[in-house]
Amino acid sequence: MSTQPAPVLEAFENPNPQRSYVIRFECPEFTCLCPRTGQPDFATIRVRYVPDKLCVELKSLKLYLGSYRSEGAFHEAVTNRILDDLVALLQPREMSVEGDFMVRGGIHTVVEVTYP
Repeated sequence: MSTQPAPVLEAFENPNPQRSYVIRFECPEFTCLCPRTGQPDFATIRVRYVPDKLCVELKSLKLYLGSYRSEGAFHEAVTNRILDDLVALLQPREMSVEGDFMVRGGIHTVVEVTYP
C-alpha cells in the first residue's frame, strides 16, 4: 500500500457481523482548502458507525482524508462527501460523520451528517 495521500478507501470483513457494535474515529489533522480563497481550512473529522459486513481499513482512511489537503471544498460539501464515500464502500447499519472546523472569520462551523 502506498503512503501517498489517495482517495481510495479499502475495507476488510467485519470479524463480528452477528453483533451490533460502534466504531469511532477521530481525525484531528484534517485539512482542505477554502474554495473561495485557497486558504487552508483545518478540522477534526469524527466518524461513528455500526458496521455490517465490512469495516474500513485505517491506513486507507488516513490516506483518503489526506487527499483533501489540495482540494477546495466547502465544509458542508466535504463532510457529506466523506459520508457518501464511506457508506458506498461499507454499507454500514448506521453512520455519522462530523466535521468540526476551526474558527475562520470569527465563525466556528460544525457539520454533522448521518446515514440512513
